[in-house]
Amino acid sequence: MSDTYVECLVKAKQPGIAKFFRGFLIVLTVFFALFMLFAGITALLLAVVCGLGAYFLNLFTDLEYEYLYLDRELIVDKVMAKTRRKRVATYSIDRLEIMAPIRSYHLDSYKNRDVKVKDYSIHQELKPDLRYVMYYEGGLKILLSPSEELVKAMKNVAPRKIFTE
Repeated sequence: MSDTYVECLVKAKQPGIAKFFRGFLIVLTVFFALFMLFAGITALLLAVVCGLGAYFLNLFTDLEYEYLYLDRELIVDKVMAKTRRKRVATYSIDRLEIMAPIRSYHLDSYKNRDVKVKDYSIHQELKPDLRYVMYYEGGLKILLSPSEELVKAMKNVAPRKIFTE
C-alpha cells in the first residue's frame, strides 16, 4: 500500500474589527509609554497592559490552517501568528460521509441537518468560491479551503464520497 502525503497551508482572513483594535491598542501603548515621563508608574502599567492586549489579540486573530493528508487521515493544525502551532483535529476518510464544494448540488440533501459547524477555511467568500464542505459522522459539518492536490489525493481514496463539481 502506498502512502500519500499532501500538505496545504491557507491563511484565514483577519476580521476588520480585530485590525482596528490591535492598531488602537498599539497607539495607546505608545501614548502611555510617552506619558510615563510625566505620570510615572501608573502610565507604565497601562502601557504594559495595552501592549500585552495588542500581542494577544494579534496572536489569536492572525491564523493560518495547515491541512495534512497522510494515509487516509486528514489532520488540521492551527498556526497562530506564525509562532505557535496547535493540532485542532484529525479526521479519518473512512468515517467521512460526503465532501463537496460549498455550492455543490451534492450537498442539497444535507442542508437541513442540525449539525455542529467547524470552520477551518479562509473565512471569506471569493469568486469563484473554492471552499469545501465535509460532513463527518452525521453530526459535524467542517468547512475547509483545500488545494486541488489535496482534494485529488482524498478523492483517489474515496471517489464515491468526494466530489469536485
